Amino acid sequence: MPGTNLTREEAQRRAALLTVDSYEIELDLSGAQEGGTYRSVATVRFDSAEAGAETFIDLVAPTVHEVVLNGTALDAAAVFHDSRIALAGLEAGPNVLRVVADCAYTNSGEGLHRFVDPVDQQAYLYTQFEVPDARRVFASFEQPDLKATFQFTVKAPAGWTVISNSPTPEPKDDVWTFEPTPRISTYITALIVGPYHSVHSSYEGPAGQTVPLGIYCRPSLAEFLDADEIFAVTRQGFDWFQEKFDYAYPFAKYDQLFVPEFNAGAMENAGAVTFRDQYVFRSKVTDAAYERRAETILHELAHMWFGDLVTMEWWNDLWLNESFATYTSVACQAYAPGSKWPNAWTTFANSEKTWAYRQDQLPSTHPIMAEISDLEDVLVNFDGITYAKGASVLKQLVAYVGMDEFFQGVQAYFKAHAFGNTRLPDLLGALEKTSGRDLKTWSKAWLETAGINVLRPEIAVDASGNITSLSVLQEAPALPSGAKGEPTLRPHRIAIGFYDLDGSGKLVRTNRFELDIEAAARTEVELPAGTPRPAVVLLNDDDLSYAKVRLDEESLRFVTEHLGDFAESLPRALCWASAWDMTRDGELAARDYLALVLSGIAKESDIGVVQSLHRQVKLAIDLYAAPEWRDAGLTQWTDATLAHLRTAEPAGDHQLAWARAFAATARTPQQLDLLQGLLTGTETIEGLAVDTELRWAFVERLAATGVFDEPDIAAELERDRTAAGERHAATGRAARPTPEAKAEAWASVVEGDTLPNAVQEAVIGGFVQTDQRELLAPYSAKFFDAVKGVWESRSHEIAQQIAVGLYPSLLVSQETLDATDAWLASAQPNAALRRLVSESRSGIERALRARTADAESA
Repeated sequence: MPGTNLTREEAQRRAALLTVDSYEIELDLSGAQEGGTYRSVATVRFDSAEAGAETFIDLVAPTVHEVVLNGTALDAAAVFHDSRIALAGLEAGPNVLRVVADCAYTNSGEGLHRFVDPVDQQAYLYTQFEVPDARRVFASFEQPDLKATFQFTVKAPAGWTVISNSPTPEPKDDVWTFEPTPRISTYITALIVGPYHSVHSSYEGPAGQTVPLGIYCRPSLAEFLDADEIFAVTRQGFDWFQEKFDYAYPFAKYDQLFVPEFNAGAMENAGAVTFRDQYVFRSKVTDAAYERRAETILHELAHMWFGDLVTMEWWNDLWLNESFATYTSVACQAYAPGSKWPNAWTTFANSEKTWAYRQDQLPSTHPIMAEISDLEDVLVNFDGITYAKGASVLKQLVAYVGMDEFFQGVQAYFKAHAFGNTRLPDLLGALEKTSGRDLKTWSKAWLETAGINVLRPEIAVDASGNITSLSVLQEAPALPSGAKGEPTLRPHRIAIGFYDLDGSGKLVRTNRFELDIEAAARTEVELPAGTPRPAVVLLNDDDLSYAKVRLDEESLRFVTEHLGDFAESLPRALCWASAWDMTRDGELAARDYLALVLSGIAKESDIGVVQSLHRQVKLAIDLYAAPEWRDAGLTQWTDATLAHLRTAEPAGDHQLAWARAFAATARTPQQLDLLQGLLTGTETIEGLAVDTELRWAFVERLAATGVFDEPDIAAELERDRTAAGERHAATGRAARPTPEAKAEAWASVVEGDTLPNAVQEAVIGGFVQTDQRELLAPYSAKFFDAVKGVWESRSHEIAQQIAVGLYPSLLVSQETLDATDAWLASAQPNAALRRLVSESRSGIERALRARTADAESA
């Protein structure tokens, strides 16, 4: 649909012309149980700066029945095309537009998503409007800087509940009439409709403040909903954010809704946040999962200020929303009194930073403040730079200007721009005033350039072992081929940690130096005379800056033997991250990375780090190891997972993590027999509860190895007749190692177009199995034949899943690179699809380099 790709220039012209006052939206969802379409009536009141001007309003709908502008009926067939309604002859000053349309329910997680729960056969609806999908539900000026008030009236089936941004009213004759919202952007409006289960409480804040709180999920998940824990995290966030932001929560209530088949982690709809309902844990999970959920809860709550109260003018400042929400959510976990996760910065270094480093080395790398020319650009820009690199840079900015000064600037920013729109200079100006720092140079280096720096220590010692000189060397590697921009040396605020073994055998910090690194190739570090050389010199200790860090040779040798001996979790995580980055860069052989992990993981107490190491080792062996050594590496790793599973503390997080790691890689007849025995109960491991989700992990692996077939999968589904069970069964069926299973899975995703987004994702996950390369080889050519047509005919969410998930990333070869290059040259894909395929191609290049390094190390 060509009209759906709004450009920045179009948005700027429309914003210069219009001031939008209000929307009154009436939706008839009384037929939602049956599906199909629904009636949408939107009355929009707006001012035009010019008499006789022309513009357009956005709408994605099967049918438009009426378009009435200032009392004059327009010919709907003539003015509605390409998902836009042309509006000509505007009056100077106030205008009133009424649009009556039939809109369609979706199953892609975009617009108004409709899901039928197999447990109770009831329909459940929710909206997902970011970036541009409010127009799938009502006619709207779909851009963030045309804020307005929104008043929803919804007719729903009897007995259902309707939740929106405003407090939920009492229905009259199954019609729910909400009060108007404050002035907000279209993309954070929301409706959640259905027979949802709910739990209610309130937040009691300072000066008599009361905020009603609600938590919602489907009744089939109600027994698993740990509402008290969710409320506790939410209240912690309210306390900390309101203190740090010095601005009271800006909406009338705060509901959190766990919804099915959600296509993201969560969405910051004002006062009505939606979450993927996998966060309602049906089975035992590790503390890392609870920490991740808490971070997501806090991230969305932070958005009520960063994004909802104050919103970016255009999507190139998306990072103003996402980076700030990420930074402040982790800071809340780390610093709020009574937090369960005071080591949250360890998790951040281990997960978010790793994501950012990976993203920043792709050909699509871009500045944090990205150049967004149209909606297609932003739809593929919810990435590791916008979220994680931006948050990393903010962490450094806080170290640079001071935390108190940082939040004082934020407070001024909220007060100056409440319910308005901003650009980067608005925030930097506020921070400059409170900190006294000139941030223009800092901004240019960090927010307006792409790429990553590498920091290395250069150390000289005398005969007595004392340091005679310590320098920090900074490199700016060439940007990946195809990336825009030039390598940039940057100023860094870092700490340097010295570590030595104490009497108990723990690596402890014996000295710390915090300093500014110049935007230069070398920065000399002044140390007191006679400072002894420690066992480990760790640059970027406390993870203040954003950079790839390398250890000097002596530190690396010591860490290789003692990585698990760090007394604190953060320096361990930084060293683990450095080793993983070296592996990805071909500086550390995959087999040596495996050896390092096997030598140190038993001493790693942080369960989030342990689970990341599990994923990274498997990835290293599958993609970065020389093919002739891969089987040996898999054998070592699988044997280790089973050994750790048997010796882990019964019923603990580590036991569960090792059980999942073993299930992901079990391969010998004896190992697969153990999985079967654990399923049937003929085998047991003390403390290991083989509950619903763990059962499915075993079933999926048994299906992928050919031990289980359709009857076995069907029998497991009969035990778990839920939406989650149906997704797991779809994964298991697609995972079977037969040509027929692969053909069936491929056809359902690529040739059919009826799968809901969550089921399609499950099928793709099953289809791509690392030990089925020969079965997958014929689908490389099929992918390139199909992907452009898929992109042009499917919604963005569905198409992106296919373009990324079915790219032949396991077929690491020059042939795959050549096929990709030929397709890029001939297919003429649009910029968004070209970006996704180029990113996947980059993964093949990296894997080939790493495999060469691994083979040469043998």
